[in-house]
Amino acid sequence: MTTNDQTASRGQPKSIQKRKLGSLEVSALGFGCMNMTWAYGPPTDRKQAVSVIRAAHDLGVTLFDTAEIYGPFVDEEIVGEALAPVRDQVVIATKFGFDIDPATGRVNGLDSRPEHIRKVAEASLKRLRTDRIDLLYQHRIDRTVPIEDVAGAVKDLIREGKVKHFGLSEAGPRTIRRAHAVQPVTAVQNEYSFWTRDPEPAVLPTCEELGIGFVPWSPLGMGFLTGRITPSTTFHASDLRARFPRFTREAIAANRPIVDLLAQVARQKSATPAQVALAWLLARRPWIVPIPGTTKLEHLKDHMGALDVALSPEEVKRMEAGFAELTVHGARAPDDIAHMSDAMT
Repeated sequence: MTTNDQTASRGQPKSIQKRKLGSLEVSALGFGCMNMTWAYGPPTDRKQAVSVIRAAHDLGVTLFDTAEIYGPFVDEEIVGEALAPVRDQVVIATKFGFDIDPATGRVNGLDSRPEHIRKVAEASLKRLRTDRIDLLYQHRIDRTVPIEDVAGAVKDLIREGKVKHFGLSEAGPRTIRRAHAVQPVTAVQNEYSFWTRDPEPAVLPTCEELGIGFVPWSPLGMGFLTGRITPSTTFHASDLRARFPRFTREAIAANRPIVDLLAQVARQKSATPAQVALAWLLARRPWIVPIPGTTKLEHLKDHMGALDVALSPEEVKRMEAGFAELTVHGARAPDDIAHMSDAMT
């Protein structure tokens, strides 16, 4: 069966709102594939993971986000399998930047040397079953390698047709400007959500000035903003949230008013807290594209419903006024993870 035949047999995807990340057009909501294999507990059954990713495409999603470190490696393989039948209809984003032992999967720190970037890109292409990576991000800023060298390495890959667009993750304004001067940056992917506002003072204005799109990772606050996490929630040993300051029992209880605020708006809009949290991000800038992730079809459908929730400027203003009266308890990440972020410099 050819790719075209496979696509036809699966039906035409739903048409939804589009947005621009720089010059790259994508669906207004993307899909974060990370939690299929990594970070929030044991890996999902591969068949289920493929099914949910394909369902996202059927619902109109065209931007799919993964990384070599997710798994490691396995997440890219699943994304490649899921999207092979519709490869020409989607935008695949992946990331480099870590030193990962291919035999054991052990992460030995950061590595953004140009020769390593090329090696990772070639391996990602194979796992993703494709001849080009639509959007290649530096996952974390490697302070031992000048960002100009990183941008230059990706520029070479773009010149060769193996990569289409360049992105940065957890990058601050100075790094963004330096990279952009060598190779135009299409998108910046930093953590941003209703309870995590770090990009607002400097990163978002920089992106706006330079015409760079912004992709909020963890747009639902690692699940907290859905309202499904309570002080009695227990996290699997492989779940990163088990050691995050905002996910202690005390912090979860103390941060509940944030969810209550979203729930109040949700009731007024006949929506869910998750939909309101995503709609809030969509209302911030027309070049913001959140990438919520899930392993469950019902949650995917809930997320997509955010596109039908239109928040007026007055409603957003009231949400901001309500949030200003609240305090977010706990750092967004433990020190060993937070120190890898360049987002505030």
